[in-house]
Amino acid sequence: MNRPKIFKNKSEMPDIQSQIDTRKINIDKVGVKDVRYPIEVFDKKKEKQSTVASINMYVDLPHRFRGTHMSRFIEVLNEYRGLITSNNIPDILKRIKERLNANSSHIEISFSYFIEKKAPVSKTKSLMEYKCKFTGIMAEKSDFILQVEVPLTTLCPCSKEISKQSAHNQRSIVKAQVRWDKKLIWIEDLIELIEKCGSSPVYSLLKRTDEKYVTEHAYDHPMFVEDLVRDISVKLIADKSIIWFLIEAENLESIHNHNAYAIVEWSRNNK
Repeated sequence: MNRPKIFKNKSEMPDIQSQIDTRKINIDKVGVKDVRYPIEVFDKKKEKQSTVASINMYVDLPHRFRGTHMSRFIEVLNEYRGLITSNNIPDILKRIKERLNANSSHIEISFSYFIEKKAPVSKTKSLMEYKCKFTGIMAEKSDFILQVEVPLTTLCPCSKEISKQSAHNQRSIVKAQVRWDKKLIWIEDLIELIEKCGSSPVYSLLKRTDEKYVTEHAYDHPMFVEDLVRDISVKLIADKSIIWFLIEAENLESIHNHNAYAIVEWSRNNK
């Protein structure tokens, strides 16, 4: 029977991850995924909003090392407990590099963000959930991207034109990723900009008077998926703080056995 090894102190324990690896293969990203953790996000109206995030953290690993020390990622998170915001992500990335002795560090923070919305006619208030994501990179250059996912209603212009009594509509999902300089881009402002470009916004609570308004408003504002990404692009380009964006729109078609999709990527440096 093999007995477990007994070590008098930490210094006697072998560091297996730091063993020399002879395969000479650098690893681009290695780390931990789907760490559930409480964070605070800046809220335009209420200063901060508490939520729960799913966090991925990675570093590069030179070919000479067999593995990285996964526990150190969690230790860094614990150092910033309750203080993880978009403002201190560069500090977290720097700390990850230091603790893991890495040349580059990456973090992806996905979370639900809630905005109070009023129904268009009854003015009934309710909370609307939006899926958001922060992506941060620290290497030779630093990078930060904000992503929001916004549901919309779109009504088909072709269906409206050829039909006597109706037109089909569908739920549209817009994913917008943006980089900016100068002034901060608020999550609320980006979502509002996108919602104004659809046939109608989506609400979590509507009374009958609101439903009437929403369906009629959508009928008066028909839009292809191509129209959607172009209209959003025009508004983002007009904001001089935006230096890059990637807009994806997918229509979850109601009468077709396929979805409609469009994407636009734009950079102010390559316009």
